[in-house]
Amino acid sequence: MKLSQFKFDLPINLIAQHPSKQRDESRLMVVHKDTGKIEHKIFKDVMNYFDDKDVMIVNNTKVFPARLYGRKEKTGARIEVFLLRELSKTNRLWDVIVDPARKIRVGNKLYFGDNDELVAEVIDNTTSRGRTIRFLFDGNEQEFKTVLDSMGETPLPKYIKRKPDEEDRERYQTVYAKYEGAVAAPTAGLHFSRELIKRMEIKGVKFAEVTLHTGLGTFRPIEVEDLSKHKMDAEYFNVDEYACDIVNKGIQEKRKICSVGTTTLRALESSVTARGLLKPEAGWTNLFIHPPFNFSIANSLITNLHLPKTSLLIMVAAFAGYDLAMEAYQTAIKEKYHFFSYGDAMLVV
Repeated sequence: MKLSQFKFDLPINLIAQHPSKQRDESRLMVVHKDTGKIEHKIFKDVMNYFDDKDVMIVNNTKVFPARLYGRKEKTGARIEVFLLRELSKTNRLWDVIVDPARKIRVGNKLYFGDNDELVAEVIDNTTSRGRTIRFLFDGNEQEFKTVLDSMGETPLPKYIKRKPDEEDRERYQTVYAKYEGAVAAPTAGLHFSRELIKRMEIKGVKFAEVTLHTGLGTFRPIEVEDLSKHKMDAEYFNVDEYACDIVNKGIQEKRKICSVGTTTLRALESSVTARGLLKPEAGWTNLFIHPPFNFSIANSLITNLHLPKTSLLIMVAAFAGYDLAMEAYQTAIKEKYHFFSYGDAMLVV
């Protein structure tokens, strides 16, 4: 398939700038793969589509406040530093993206905080805007983390045209987030409230957790027309034995197995046995799912509504079928659903 097949006109006012008032009261579009029927519901209605012993698989990654603003030595120019991942705890080395990149060279020092509480030195170039930096900090690991957390901003995507506030610290995070490492929220999970999860568990739905630390690569623009030539950035994932036991029991009993989000779906499909079961595995995945693709684990999917020509939309089309997915997106636009991180949800069953 070609990238241009995933182009559509999205009115700018449909990109959600704020979360819904209640997590589980965003809108939900239900898309039936077998009949092509499309229904319009509220997210909390999702529990009506699942029964006793069906399985929900969620991504328990936790977003950290990854966006820092500092000053360049001598000139005092304002620099945005986006933390991608920690390379070495002991040396305090980080992979980052800097903006504006043209001003930041190896050897430059960057100062953070009103009183320069934190200093970093640029030690390498990685990509056009990528750098490796070393934080110069004398305290222990916990003190360093506290300083980073206090200075960092919730890393809202750039298409949210406002400054993050206190509400975002809570809402740009799932209620079941556990393991810090993501620079973007697994957004399908943002719709689940603790009450909804409890009600589903009382109904008998089993919850399994996997981890995939969402990196910026998920949102990197695809620049090749031939999708088979696109390379995804690697992201760390972990699927443990406990999750495998829950999921494989559901597969063997022919239950509904629902992946909550495209990040969860990537972790699952990166950890499949020859017999089509889930296996325990931890490591890095650069799997790019595009049509045609045979899914081994999940037979239903909860996902947000994604932007045109993105790897996320392409993955949804692989799962739902290209024609049905694109029809659903046109319906979403017509019905004025809200798109992307803080937007509404879609259930593909």
